[in-house]
Amino acid sequence: MFAVIRTGGKQYKVARNSKIKIEKIDGIPGAKVEFNEILMIGEASKAFFIGTPIVKDALVTAEITSQLKDDKILVFKKKRRQNYRRTAGHRQELTEIKILDITKK
Repeated sequence: MFAVIRTGGKQYKVARNSKIKIEKIDGIPGAKVEFNEILMIGEASKAFFIGTPIVKDALVTAEITSQLKDDKILVFKKKRRQNYRRTAGHRQELTEIKILDITKK
């Protein structure tokens, strides 16, 4: 069984026991998290449900495994012949979660 969830402005296809990295959500490692914005749910060989825009009475339960930071992204700005150069960096904070259960009532 798989589901497509929406969190942090992005969509993720998840399955039971899969690990994914999403934008940071509050919580300590080991805490349970529930996602109720499920856009699609189904199985590989059977029927599936597509939400309008979300599937009613569907729930994805996950466990936070770690809080971490992504790799650094460098931002470099330059204007030629003006002696203008700026360098900045950014590291996105992420949460790694493990999907425990996908339910449809």
